[in-house]
Amino acid sequence: MELIRQVLAVSAVLLLLAASLWWLRRKGIVRQGGGGSRKNALQAVERLMLGPQHSLHLVRLAGRGLLLGTSPSGCAVLESFEWSSLESRPAVETAEAR
Repeated sequence: MELIRQVLAVSAVLLLLAASLWWLRRKGIVRQGGGGSRKNALQAVERLMLGPQHSLHLVRLAGRGLLLGTSPSGCAVLESFEWSSLESRPAVETAEAR
């Protein structure tokens, strides 16, 4: 008899949680994640290691590009630009390509 009461209590709690989640989604307070169709707003594009503890990071954030510098003392935004300006530039030749 005790086992049945425990199972009913756990079931009631799970039912209340499911009903609360349904209500919050219906009101628009909680969004369902993992849609897959939404484009990622933040994307790490490239990283360049300058030394054992220093690096540069190129990050794309909602149509903007950020060049970040990291070191043991912290992180700093070195440059901020429109991402479309980076895509419209011609490719730069590297030393290996010559």
